[in-house]
Amino acid sequence: MNDLQTNSGPSLAQLVSGIAGDVQELIKQQFALLRCEIREGSRRAAQAALLLAVGAGVLGLGVILLCFMLVHLLAWAAPALPLWVCYCIVGLMIAALGGALVYTGICRFRSAALAPDQSAEALKENLQWLRNPK
Repeated sequence: MNDLQTNSGPSLAQLVSGIAGDVQELIKQQFALLRCEIREGSRRAAQAALLLAVGAGVLGLGVILLCFMLVHLLAWAAPALPLWVCYCIVGLMIAALGGALVYTGICRFRSAALAPDQSAEALKENLQWLRNPK
């Protein structure tokens, strides 16, 4: 009977030590996951910003040329209007459109979640459990 008790498996201290080691490993892995998610999010944001900048430059050139075309089309369609009035009308329309686009872009940036919420929340829960293992 004495042999059965000594060969029954790991002791309670070894089990607790193993659990503590597993918790430490889990927390290390969650920190690594959090770092990877932050890196991935910032990499995607940088790529989006580069595409946005290049696209805005090309779009700006196209809009300038189209604005000149619209001004001269308006001057041709309404010869009674002076050329400066045609420029003013087209300029106001383009400025209103640009203002609406900028406002929409700002609203979308404010609503974008840059922090990895799920990983941060899981890490917070595990740290809280580690402090209070009840």
